[in-house]
Amino acid sequence: MSRFSWSGIVAAVSGGRCVARRTASWWLSAELSSVGRARRLTRRKLTAWGFGDQVEVAELLVSELVGNAVEHGCGRVRLSFVAEDGLLRCEVEDEDPELPRMGWAEVDDEGGRGLFLVDVLSCCWGGVRTSRGKAVWFELPASAHAEAEVGSLDALAAFAV
Repeated sequence: MSRFSWSGIVAAVSGGRCVARRTASWWLSAELSSVGRARRLTRRKLTAWGFGDQVEVAELLVSELVGNAVEHGCGRVRLSFVAEDGLLRCEVEDEDPELPRMGWAEVDDEGGRGLFLVDVLSCCWGGVRTSRGKAVWFELPASAHAEAEVGSLDALAAFAV
């Protein structure tokens, strides 16, 4: 496979077809204010890439992952997006090698629901150890209506009750 890139767009030639692959990445400080910055970056980039149907869900999930990285991880945080073949992958990396575990929150708990939201609202998600620590990721289709299995914000209403 041959690759070339310019301005965050990578074109991969594979099997005689050219596949557009868009990438973006930012370093964030390990401060709570980075959560708001991550949401703004997400909105701007996904709108520019035509993922308008998924901006709200992506913002919510990005804020959960960046918030977890700031609160439970260590070191700088890296937010990355890859869009290819109608699928968006978001990755949040920090310097702590411990992988996250989905917990169960009680009704009165103020936290503990972030990974549940990621699980319900994304196509898939996971975490992997890296040479710097770990990366936690999720994927969304280009359109909120593109994949029936992906949850919706309405699905959260049942959870909230």
